[in-house]
Amino acid sequence: MASIEGREVLQEQVAGIDVHRKSLRVCVRHIGADRRVRQEVRTFGTMTRDLLELRDWLEAEGVTHVARESTGVLWKPVYNLREGRVEVLRVNARHVKCVEGRKTDGKDGPWLAQLLSCGLRKASFLPPKPQRELRDLTRTRSQLVGERTRVVNRIPKVLEDAHLQWGAVASDLLGVSGREMIEALIPGEQDPEKMAQRARRPLRGKIPQLRLALDGTVSDPPRFLLKRYWKQYDEIESWMGQFTERMEEACVPFAAAIEKITEVPGYHERAAQDLVAEIGTDMSRFASDDPLCSWATICPGNHPSAGKQTSGKTVQGNRWLKAVLCQSAWAAARTKGSYWGAQYHRLAGRRGKKRAVIAVAHSQLKVIYPLLGSDPSYQDLGADYFLKLNADRAARYHCKVLESMGYTVIPPDAKQVA
Repeated sequence: MASIEGREVLQEQVAGIDVHRKSLRVCVRHIGADRRVRQEVRTFGTMTRDLLELRDWLEAEGVTHVARESTGVLWKPVYNLREGRVEVLRVNARHVKCVEGRKTDGKDGPWLAQLLSCGLRKASFLPPKPQRELRDLTRTRSQLVGERTRVVNRIPKVLEDAHLQWGAVASDLLGVSGREMIEALIPGEQDPEKMAQRARRPLRGKIPQLRLALDGTVSDPPRFLLKRYWKQYDEIESWMGQFTERMEEACVPFAAAIEKITEVPGYHERAAQDLVAEIGTDMSRFASDDPLCSWATICPGNHPSAGKQTSGKTVQGNRWLKAVLCQSAWAAARTKGSYWGAQYHRLAGRRGKKRAVIAVAHSQLKVIYPLLGSDPSYQDLGADYFLKLNADRAARYHCKVLESMGYTVIPPDAKQVA
């Protein structure tokens, strides 16, 4: 291991790539036997022919490690064309900022190469190809769910503009009854009585209220908007069905892991698929559950300075992973008779609901870690876990509550003596 300017050198033949949409600025850094540094910077295009030329140049220069920033999806073509003995590392762009006041595109490549040469950068987690393909499907499906929700929220606004108030009578505008009414309204149906008769159980008991709610005037502009939104809604539903079929095929290699995760309260099949797509099934890449929770960014912030804790906020991270963890934690918090509901209510009163949900998500991920490793199955601790954890303290607390309400509490020992 050599040293240059007081810094240890771990790699002697490296390259740094500054990635752009139309060009790649590449710096090759060599450290010779006399410990002198030689750098050469070239610019390549981003077409396949240019990438092949870049690969051949790196191999000819004897480069062993290449660092490039994770810039959107622009890094993928560079990574996919790695061959030979060149190892391509994808590094976090937030961690490789150049020295303050010296930021230029021309210096980004050499700076990446220098950091890599000194061992100051490590590769970001990059899942294997089957997991990346599943991740593309799950993320796109989540986007479709969000788009469907936006369309569903627009439909009631159009109905309100047309003075149709059936949203005040029916809780689900897009249930079986709502769908039939909308499909009759789009061609031009205006009779409130005929519209109300399309109601299905249990809405048939509200037909008088529906007649009043459906007594409105639907002009051509609202009908046009309603027709467009309804068509968009049907298309999204069709796309989601196709994605579900494709995901069933992509989830076959992960079926055992998904089944284990669904044992945890709050995790249905879709949530388990989303989680596996983000963290994978190989937990050996994490030394313990603590690095996994830290990587998922659901740990409390740790920013001490001069003996004071300056902030406890969670940091930014993988928004897709954090979303599925928090959504599942909300569902688990509402599960009756489970440890997660007890943990949530124990923290929500004094720390707030959002902090309590993060704590539940953190604990659930710690449980999922061994499930994907060596643990055979999930065992719930029960809703009375915290009561059993300190039974005397819980008894004293509840006695005080009863006494404050005017009751007289007789301890069991005193009752036996009497």
